[in-house]
Amino acid sequence: MFDLVPNSIEHIKAGRLRALAVTTTTRSEALPDVPLAADTVPGYEASAWFGVGVPKGTPPEIIATLNREINAGLGNPAVKARLADAGTTPFLSTPAEFATFMAAETEKWARVVKFSGAKPE
Repeated sequence: MFDLVPNSIEHIKAGRLRALAVTTTTRSEALPDVPLAADTVPGYEASAWFGVGVPKGTPPEIIATLNREINAGLGNPAVKARLADAGTTPFLSTPAEFATFMAAETEKWARVVKFSGAKPE
């Protein structure tokens, strides 16, 4: 099965589940002995991410405040340690960097869906 590391990490650490690979571009810091799927299937990458968005037209000063405070929280050593224990890594960025990242992810997965031939039902 494919699962998110935070959902499975406790089972992996307890030996109830054996991780065969991670699908990210780099090894998981929480599971350093687990190889990359790309070691077997070159170029394979699939990862999950979470972000905070706001409605279009939100004033720039509100976006800047949210970005500053969220990045400060994610940069807090206690928060970083807790996220690391859960098998995830925070991604701190500017709003522009996050917009670029989201656009690239949307384009990447649009190509995958188109290639698959999947159609909405």
